Amino acid sequence: MRKIRFSGRPEPVQAQRPTPGPGQLLVRTELVGVHLGLVRMLRAGNVSDPGGEMVGTVVDTGPDVPGAWLGKRVGGVVFEGVYAEYALAAPALVSELPADVDAADGLALVRGGLVAMGAVRSGGDIAGRSMLVTAAASGSGHLAVQIARALGAERVVGAVGAADKVAFVRECGADGVVGYEDPWVERFDVIVDGVGGSLVTRAVEALAPRGRLVAYSAGGGSVEVGSLLAELKTITGFSIGLLSRTQPDVIESYRSELWKLLADGAIRPRHTEFSVDRLDEAIASIEERRNLGRVVLRMAASTS
Repeated sequence: MRKIRFSGRPEPVQAQRPTPGPGQLLVRTELVGVHLGLVRMLRAGNVSDPGGEMVGTVVDTGPDVPGAWLGKRVGGVVFEGVYAEYALAAPALVSELPADVDAADGLALVRGGLVAMGAVRSGGDIAGRSMLVTAAASGSGHLAVQIARALGAERVVGAVGAADKVAFVRECGADGVVGYEDPWVERFDVIVDGVGGSLVTRAVEALAPRGRLVAYSAGGGSVEVGSLLAELKTITGFSIGLLSRTQPDVIESYRSELWKLLADGAIRPRHTEFSVDRLDEAIASIEERRNLGRVVLRMAASTS
């Protein structure tokens, strides 16, 4: 099988197909996601065999895994070895895709969609309220804009880092778009932040009284606690990983809600697809912040 080797310059190499052990599925991958976490690991030089989201078909199971998994088209998260034509997955971290769901749409939702849904829901009941979404053109951000709209937000504004992303975010349903360098005059009941850093301070300033900031980025940032007190503002962190481990029932409810919103046409994932031979371009599109929606890598499965 082909697998991406990340030592040095990332490139496809031949590797042995893995064999599923106890509690494992072997999935022939169709699509995998290329994400900011991978770019950060590459910058730090500590990438070995990274994981991420994938969509594919179960072709083998471990000795203690029900055979009913065989042949199912699934999507979910793999903690390592996802950039390969075959990957090992834990049944608890994948789920069967609805038959009518396109593979790329499924890939966009199995992680990025769950992050977006969880972040929006962490802001409380959004119906009739206003929301600002940072990183609004990203894989999770563009879905958060649509989910907030679908859940009844009165006004949704996206924040972006480049002018060429404004039209895309408006197309996703945002009532307005602001740049990271623009003055943020408007105040919001909820802000969902996928950037971190200096934007955290700006986001707190842009909260309305009793507003809530939901932070889901690994980008860092700090807040002067006094800035929260006078107007009873709050900050909530969101982690899809922790929620998956501790409250799988909540994850399942989010997943069901996403499939329904997709079927009803209330959300439409956007993506840019690259072949495995164009991995460098896929990585560069994220590193240079040019991506609109999810970046998808197609893995052409071989028979060996």
